[in-house]
Amino acid sequence: QLTTNQQRVLTALRQASEPLSAYALLERLREHGFSAPMQVYRALERLANDGLVHRLATLNAYVPCNHAVDCQQGLRAFAICDQCGHVDEFSERDLGRCIGRWTKNNAFSLRSSTIELHGKVQLAQGRIDVSSS
Repeated sequence: QLTTNQQRVLTALRQASEPLSAYALLERLREHGFSAPMQVYRALERLANDGLVHRLATLNAYVPCNHAVDCQQGLRAFAICDQCGHVDEFSERDLGRCIGRWTKNNAFSLRSSTIELHGKVQLAQGRIDVSSS
């Protein structure tokens, strides 16, 4: 069960067209009684722990999880368009297998991983692809 503040932060992220920093969220939520960054950070921490939002380290911003029901807790991957700010969350079995094989071969205990691919959205064959710039 989410608190009112947590629900408001999650709703704001879901309504946003781009990743939002904690301070951008604070500005959007001031009319709902948010007055301090800690209110936003506490809500984000809980939402992230519950797998409902993800932090994009390279942008220092947050996005709602697109796979909240079946999100892979250990591995998350995002394609981020550096031009328009669009973010796609994706999961590929082969990617997970590759990383799993590497961690096993290198005796590395992986706790979690977030992969951020930066590039430019391009229209190709009627769908959006992200390729490196």
